[in-house]
Amino acid sequence: MDDVAYAFFDTAIGRCAIAWGAHGIKALSLPEKSEAQMRSRILRQFPEAGETAPPPETTAAIDRIRALLAGGSDDLTDLVLDMEGQPQFHLRVYALARAIPPGETKTYGEIALALGDKTLSRAVGQALGRNPWPIVVPCHRVLAANGKTGGFSADGGVDTKMRMLTIEGAGLSAAPSLFDALPLAAKPRR
Repeated sequence: MDDVAYAFFDTAIGRCAIAWGAHGIKALSLPEKSEAQMRSRILRQFPEAGETAPPPETTAAIDRIRALLAGGSDDLTDLVLDMEGQPQFHLRVYALARAIPPGETKTYGEIALALGDKTLSRAVGQALGRNPWPIVVPCHRVLAANGKTGGFSADGGVDTKMRMLTIEGAGLSAAPSLFDALPLAAKPRR
């Protein structure tokens, strides 16, 4: 296993974290209740990881993630992810999710159908729930049937998912928006 390092960075949706190694981005963390929680999560995955300033390629990735979360349209598909140890099925799901551009959504069923079997919808949801690279593998762009939000395993759950989709300008007219219930100060500026 290569050396793993991590850093925290601020975005329009809150403080995030990124972990990287010699073969690319190993993990991303969406905002949690505290930096200590994020650090604990990273260290559970990578016990030997050290917090440090990111190298230039990771800094460039952070800048692009920040821009996307501020309303940009970068699809981040060229960012290198360290996919070692990921199940083959998950990799196929992640590749299909990465193909969904900002501002667009697909359903779990559409991803399952693209994999060749509509009955894989639940397995697609489980794979996305274990996604180590939220934002870069945009699991928030995958919805349940009929435009319903479905679940979201990040801290803040569906509220975080809706906030990210709203920032991206995704058309969610069929989906009830929990985001509308957030206080005005918590809504992203456009």
